[in-house]
Amino acid sequence: MLKVERISVMNLENAMRGARNPLNSWARSDSYYDENGQYILGENDLGLAKRLARAGSDHRKYLRQIFISVDVTAPMYWWKEYDTYKVATVANSTSTMHKIHSKEFSRDDFSLDKLDEDSMAFFDTIIAKLEELRLKYTETKDKQYWYDIIQLLPSSYNQMRTCSLNYETLINIYYARKGHKLDEWHTFCDFINTLPYAKDLIMIKDEVQ
Repeated sequence: MLKVERISVMNLENAMRGARNPLNSWARSDSYYDENGQYILGENDLGLAKRLARAGSDHRKYLRQIFISVDVTAPMYWWKEYDTYKVATVANSTSTMHKIHSKEFSRDDFSLDKLDEDSMAFFDTIIAKLEELRLKYTETKDKQYWYDIIQLLPSSYNQMRTCSLNYETLINIYYARKGHKLDEWHTFCDFINTLPYAKDLIMIKDEVQ
């Protein structure tokens, strides 16, 4: 399970101005803000943006200045793979260390959508044990119960992080992970597909092929 919320795309105008800096071609810029405050790339700017995007990373530096902020909720086993992308990313996460004992454990805390009936029944015993330990910890503050929770916690436990990325990083993620065996990566790539000008500036290899 992976959920994407509260998506913001920022700095497109400044990034495009920077893309025109090398040739001092700002006078050819034809982008504008629509009535909803969205920045719309004009024909000239979009054409330039696409050409630079396909010319390679040295030429598309402006993509590193188109920023995305997004809240992602996903299981820990997915976050371990996401953490591969440390360049040009920032993430603030909900705290497992400080808040793991603050609410009752339930199925909703975990990504269990692929479990069969027998495995789900077994997982319910894990949830019950975690809840037992949580109650003991909240009652006694004995750190041993806290350690038991942390070390027993399955990798399917969901964590929410507020992530900041840029379009260049998303190109790398999309082409490295779009065929991955984890469904969570397919959901994340579907999210990338929804971003402004994604097909023009991120899915650049698809068009070339």
